[in-house]
Amino acid sequence: MTDRDPAADAPILLWFRRDFRLADHPMVAAAVATGRPLIPVFVLDEVAGAYGAAPKWRLGQAIAAFAAGLEALGSRLVLRRGPALETLRALAAETGAADVWWTRLYDPDSVARDTEVKAALKAAGQGGRSFPGHVLFEPWTVATGQGGFYQVYSPFWRAVAGREVAAPMAAPAALRPPAAWPATDRLADWALGRAMRRGADIVAKHARVGEAAAQDRLDTFLDSRLARYRAERDFPGLPATSGLSENLAWGEIAPARIWHAALRAEAGGGAGIEHFRKELVWRDFAWHLIHHTPQIVARNWRAAWDGFAWRGDGPEADRWRRGMTGEPLVDAAMRELYVTGTMHNRARMIAASYLTKHLLTDWRVGLRWFEDCLIDWDPASNAMGWQWVAGSGPDAAPYFRIFNPAGQAEKFDADGSYRRRFIAEGQANPPDTALDFFRAAPRAWGLSPDAPYPAPAVELAAGRARALAAYEALRAGPGSA
Repeated sequence: MTDRDPAADAPILLWFRRDFRLADHPMVAAAVATGRPLIPVFVLDEVAGAYGAAPKWRLGQAIAAFAAGLEALGSRLVLRRGPALETLRALAAETGAADVWWTRLYDPDSVARDTEVKAALKAAGQGGRSFPGHVLFEPWTVATGQGGFYQVYSPFWRAVAGREVAAPMAAPAALRPPAAWPATDRLADWALGRAMRRGADIVAKHARVGEAAAQDRLDTFLDSRLARYRAERDFPGLPATSGLSENLAWGEIAPARIWHAALRAEAGGGAGIEHFRKELVWRDFAWHLIHHTPQIVARNWRAAWDGFAWRGDGPEADRWRRGMTGEPLVDAAMRELYVTGTMHNRARMIAASYLTKHLLTDWRVGLRWFEDCLIDWDPASNAMGWQWVAGSGPDAAPYFRIFNPAGQAEKFDADGSYRRRFIAEGQANPPDTALDFFRAAPRAWGLSPDAPYPAPAVELAAGRARALAAYEALRAGPGSA
């Protein structure tokens, strides 16, 4: 009889962050293959603790659903709170864990945290190992012919469109538990939904939480929406999109699973599917940019825009946040955000354009509001989206492309269904979605569905002229936008 290697029984800490799934999970598959005891853990650390109200609430929902999935396999999710390095060190000491594994993230806050953890583990003689899985193509694996990074989406798409993507992997049947489980915090004690106040119950009606819900969403999209996706995706009143951005944000479904499902549909003769796959790659492009230019989250990506005459936060931005600009399509978009925690992509562009151009408000004001209100928030897509619309970012829309909310409504909401869904004023029997905005909004805002609809904050033609004048002043100054 040979002696058993003690390392074979040393647990591995599986550090979950924004990857709350078991299928298509390279880290989980590799950990199960070792045969060693596995201790799944989530740490409410310096990164997660700084999330805005809606993302933090949605994080709590993701944790609860994932913990239930682990329990069904005879495992658990250990919850701890504190600085990541300090907390993981303490848990490793408690459990005798020899290794800490995690899935890579690419935003600057996560990179700084993970770099510190990995270096400290190595210095202490412990194993720190990271895995792919959050994107289709890791940022450093896609390079231009000159070895640089892509700054424009179209060539990025062409570079990856034909690449192989890792095949889907089944969820494990079991995770080997440790001999004894360490103590865990109670999720309820973290009160992750506290900042949502009365809005949490409203948004909860629209959230689809967990791995099974994400798969159901994908199946529904493939069965009943994909065929008309290309033709109808820009119409916010139509149920043409997948809704999977919420689940992708929290890693409840892998982008690779969606990619392969779309390829199968394409092989079966499905129409317009490439457009859907391009949206997955657009998400990758955002992570590519945040990895190579981390300043995108806080500074104008184009330095020439540092001289632009942005306005700071103020009363007009307040009207925008509250869905009270007097422009029905913009207000419907902002109210959708508060009711559902999400916003249709076309509506996002229109609302962002109105804030940054008609109101000349700094894009960071909008970025911070979305960061607080979106349940599908991720730092890469949020930053790139705002800078793209504002004109200050990579591959940006020309600044003179100013969405006219009235014209956009005529084109993409001609029957008014989207506006009626979220604007109660003026309707004899408004739907619950419209009334829910007033139920979710802070009482301090003093809003009522019985009040008259507000007059426009700015006349559209005047706002456009003001924005173009500011742009021309920037062009005339030092540097060039």
